[in-house]
Amino acid sequence: MLKENKKTLIITSIVTLLPIIIGVVLWKRLPDVMVTHFGMDSTGNGSSSKAFAVFVFPVILLALHMLVAYITAHDPKKQNISAKMFTLVLWIVPVLSVVLSAVIYSYNLGGKVDVTLVAELLISLILIVAGNYMPKARQNYTIGIRLPWTLANEENWDRTHRMAGWLWMIGGIVMAVLALCGVLAPVWMIVIFAVIVLIPLFYSLWLHVSKSL
Repeated sequence: MLKENKKTLIITSIVTLLPIIIGVVLWKRLPDVMVTHFGMDSTGNGSSSKAFAVFVFPVILLALHMLVAYITAHDPKKQNISAKMFTLVLWIVPVLSVVLSAVIYSYNLGGKVDVTLVAELLISLILIVAGNYMPKARQNYTIGIRLPWTLANEENWDRTHRMAGWLWMIGGIVMAVLALCGVLAPVWMIVIFAVIVLIPLFYSLWLHVSKSL
């Protein structure tokens, strides 16, 4: 799988490291100590050296990117992971790397960045995209709702992921609307995640139990 997607892996790896180039260009304008962690109110509450933020942070994300690619490519049921699904997996970390670095650089250059809104919209987008692909996912040990009963029964897996796909997309849309309206409090995020995680879980369990009776 990695060999067939070698070009995509190279491109996504370059994109993951792209913030290093941008950081070097902005080097003289960036402060020696950079804010790299933010609270829910978008204010900085953690810092790192400029060298770490520019060079080490993207390299850590590259290592994570390679680990995710390796684990996915060596799934025991890798034949069930479609090319589109694997491509989606390969782009998750690069997008995070670019967005997070853009936020960090902009904030440390004095820009007015609503970090919380960016994070909320990014999470919403991930839920929507993942929800769209979820019904198309076939049984595997890396991507999806991997429970003993979903992995043991293909029908259970398919029905669970069809429901979860809709819930994730709806949850992502609701989260994005609340974020844009400025009313997405942490409690609402917890409620949304609880709904999109627990309902498919109990639904798949119900399918398993009802089939066993």
